Amino acid sequence: MADVEQQKARASGGGEKGRVWIEEEGGRRPFMRGIMVHSLMARGVAFEDALATADEIRVRIRGRGVVPRAELAKAVEEILGSEALGEHQPPIPLPPSIKVGSPDDCSPFSKGALSQSLLAASIEPNDAFDVSRELELELLRKGTQRIARRDLRMGAYHKLLQRFGPKTAARYLVWRKFQEPEKPVIILLGGASGAGKTSLALEVARRLGISRVLSTDAIRQVMRIMLSPELIPAIHASSFEAHQALATPAGVVDGDEDPVVQGFMAQASVVSVGVRAMIDRAIEENASLVLDGVTLVPGLIDLERYADVAHVIYLVVARLDEESLRSHFLKRGRRQSRRDGDRYVEHLESILKIQNHFMELADLYEVPIVDNITVDGSVLLVMRHVVETLRKAGFDESEFL
Repeated sequence: MADVEQQKARASGGGEKGRVWIEEEGGRRPFMRGIMVHSLMARGVAFEDALATADEIRVRIRGRGVVPRAELAKAVEEILGSEALGEHQPPIPLPPSIKVGSPDDCSPFSKGALSQSLLAASIEPNDAFDVSRELELELLRKGTQRIARRDLRMGAYHKLLQRFGPKTAARYLVWRKFQEPEKPVIILLGGASGAGKTSLALEVARRLGISRVLSTDAIRQVMRIMLSPELIPAIHASSFEAHQALATPAGVVDGDEDPVVQGFMAQASVVSVGVRAMIDRAIEENASLVLDGVTLVPGLIDLERYADVAHVIYLVVARLDEESLRSHFLKRGRRQSRRDGDRYVEHLESILKIQNHFMELADLYEVPIVDNITVDGSVLLVMRHVVETLRKAGFDESEFL
């Protein structure tokens, strides 16, 4: 019967007419079950207990109109007991409502959004969440109702400084500056088939909050529709089979070059035209971009032409362990029915030739190489390189401190 009454209370809890207000020193705030649950969980109460407590409180105060905050806190302690709330914890701020920004331009504080921005410091997601939660609890205990964005950023910076040191904290400030850049950030991840470029690109983009992610495979597919095999045969085959589509592979690049590499370079040269178009478009719209692909070959794109209009950061991704590369293809074949893992394994020698060519060109053009042993480790390496490159591009830390 009690459950039925609670369900009725839940159903009738909405709307301005039946709303209950919490009386505080700073004025009145509406009682919200979800905010109470969140506040209790921040005090260490399990979700199920926090939810049951909030439901019970809502039933108790239903129809009261206005309830003093002290009375509400006492009711919570009666239900949960002082031990559940912790002996040394400060009074519960019920319900907490922290605004970020100026009175004319503000938004609710979000632990999730702050955690997302902290990932740019190249820390693990769990660590980012812990820092965000710690900062949120500190604001609640101080009774903060509004905080300027700069002050929130500085609070996060000092938390990172305490936990991880000055380099990590500085990386956070660097990326905060470049999230609203005068010039867009273009991250290029090149590498042979199976290196793990796409997974890496997606995760780096997610952690840095970059919404545009593109693969050169998509560019090549569009070009395939527009350009016939008779006109441009190299783009109508896989990177490691492109040499088979060429009538005279020995004359494509260099008579002494391996035909597999020649065919691959012929394909990459054509697709790089589309790559440059995508970079130009991103720059025109001042939109940051993460672009990955097998046809992002060092030397085919003149990065200097973008020096004044964009921050272009280029890395080569490799999987140097041959057995790991073989295992990757077999696993991918099982996950993606349309991508025959055995076919890639059969051409493993050709793929390794292309990867070695990537390594040689990366060395020639001084492009950093990421050995993609684990995605999480590689993500951190890429992010650190990106942010460190931006810092060297003229970041002045004193602007933020």
